[in-house]
Amino acid sequence: MNPSLEAFSHRLGHSFRQRELLTLALTHRSYGADHNERLEFLGDAVLNLAVSDLLFDQYDESPEGELTRIRAHLVRQDMLHRIALSLGIPAMLRLSEGEARGGGAQRPSILADAMEAIIGAVYRDAGFDAAQALVRRLFSPLISETATQAWAKDAKTQLQEWLQARRHSVPEYRIETTRGRAHDQTFVVVCAVASHGVEARGEGRSRRAAEQEAARIALERLSAEHE
Repeated sequence: MNPSLEAFSHRLGHSFRQRELLTLALTHRSYGADHNERLEFLGDAVLNLAVSDLLFDQYDESPEGELTRIRAHLVRQDMLHRIALSLGIPAMLRLSEGEARGGGAQRPSILADAMEAIIGAVYRDAGFDAAQALVRRLFSPLISETATQAWAKDAKTQLQEWLQARRHSVPEYRIETTRGRAHDQTFVVVCAVASHGVEARGEGRSRRAAEQEAARIALERLSAEHE
């Protein structure tokens, strides 16, 4: 394994026996025919199970609905993007020249996908226990700061109630663009608050996720202006 991959593996806290799995996990589909999408598919499932198990332990008196909300908050794209940045994944990605010039190494969707692919790679390399240990190392620090937010109402509901309390019209959402193939799309949604001249853009793997992200950003801007 080359020194940069060795250092990255050390940051993960997992030494790969099948080193090609790590290389594959860091390979975007723009780079070539062998890319990380299958590992991403696997990692998504492993991540959800590992986070569910972690929350089951930490919130032993919480009902299913509350655990579901916290899990959704933890495994969403911006959290995965944040973890990917902390691990230095942008410098490790294998992208086509065009994708690299277009800023692909900083794109949240690409980094979140790579993070899931890495979890999938650890699972294939050493089994669920190793993947679960990785997820616990990465996500446990986020739980205390996330839980309070996750128990609250979702961003779209919070934004609507914030506007209605001030007798303003509700926001409008529109899809600005979609990227990717039909089975693997990324949505970019605009949340427009006409009464304040605010337009916020959110990105997600589904329209709903993108709307929630756009609403969250819009609410942050409106709250800052109000203060």
